[in-house]
Amino acid sequence: MGAMRMLGWGVLLLSTACGASRPAVTRSEPGTGGSGMGSGTDPEASAVASTTRRYVDEDLGFEIVRPTAEWQLDETNERTPEGLAIPVILRHRVTGAQVVLQVAPGVATPVQFAERLTQGLRQQPGFTTTDPQPIALSDNAVGFDFQVGEGVRGKVAVREGNSGRVLMMLATWPTEATAGITESVDALMAGVRPLPEPSVAVRSTPRTP
Repeated sequence: MGAMRMLGWGVLLLSTACGASRPAVTRSEPGTGGSGMGSGTDPEASAVASTTRRYVDEDLGFEIVRPTAEWQLDETNERTPEGLAIPVILRHRVTGAQVVLQVAPGVATPVQFAERLTQGLRQQPGFTTTDPQPIALSDNAVGFDFQVGEGVRGKVAVREGNSGRVLMMLATWPTEATAGITESVDALMAGVRPLPEPSVAVRSTPRTP
């Protein structure tokens, strides 16, 4: 993937995240679903999933543990023109903050993804960004903050997923939101994690003679 292709990915993510007026696409109980959760319409199953606030996608190899019930999780099953997955969008019910998750093939490192996205966003009118820096999500995670005009602030976090994938989270929130929203966004981003590699489970299974 070239720099321009990754830029298109990031700009699409940003336009999705900034679209606060976009109607929510909710499936069953908010916060349920995912190939590992049994995303049917069973009310009891939905109640359990909503209580635990845990979402698992075994196909794309990640889980999300929401820090509070104020974060609503909507499945989208959208894809970029390049075919990259945008599986979920999370919305904070109180402030209107949003976090868009994208799962991409690991054709570049998290640092490379973040650097190229930063360069691209700085070329867009009204955008300012900080430089990418290591963040505490994992040993190889990086992130940066940005602002769009006077009304929108946000941050990006990029970390390695499993099976050669990269997880990218792009958060936006209104400038007038309280300072606590950044803590809530950070807590949500910390709750987005790759599932253990399938090969680990395979290796731990004793082989039959």
